[in-house]
Parts: sequence; C-alpha cells; structure tokens
Amino acid sequence: MHALYLAFLNSWSGLVHGVRTERALRLELVLLVVGIPASWFLGTTLWVRVALLASLLLMLAAEFLNTAIEKLCDHLHPGRHARIGIVKDLASAGAFMAQALAALVWLAGIIDRFF
Repeated sequence: MHALYLAFLNSWSGLVHGVRTERALRLELVLLVVGIPASWFLGTTLWVRVALLASLLLMLAAEFLNTAIEKLCDHLHPGRHARIGIVKDLASAGAFMAQALAALVWLAGIIDRFF
C-alpha cells in the first residue's frame, strides 16, 4: 500500500506541475470539469456517460504525455533541432488524435440525445 501511496503522490505532483505550467492542460482540465455535469445531462445511459467522460480523460492523458515528451526534448536539446522537432510534432499529433476521438464521442452523444 505504501508503494501505491508514493505513486499517487508522484502522479499528483505531475498533475499540479502540468496544470501550473501548461495552458493546454488547463484548458482540457476545464473541459473535464464542464464535461462531468454535461455528461450526466447528455448521456442517455450509464455507458454513454462513461464514454463521454472516458474520452475527456483520454484526451487529458494524451496531453500530459505530449507535455512530458516536449519537456524532456527541451531538457535534452534546448535549441532548435529538426529531429527533436519531429518528435515533438509526433507527440502533438497523438494528442490531437485523442482530441478528435473526444470530439467524435461527444458528437455521437449529442446526436444520440437530441436526434
């Protein structure tokens, strides 16, 4: 149990640092906070609600990983470098795919609820 507690503290520290330093993470966290009550209104079943929230959590997780990769790249190579730029672009593309998935799930939820 102690190891789980320490892992939680590390995760919490990363969450706090990311939110303090990255605008994209703050924006996506706001989307999650707004999405929690919106999912209960929009979702017609428990599984739709879970899908809506899971898509936002996945989007946030991808953004945290993207941020971690960018910070590591900046630490290893502070200047501009073509190959580092490619790594950052690939991480950004992964975050974008998670955002597209979230948008698709929320669009399906809206269609399911209202049409």
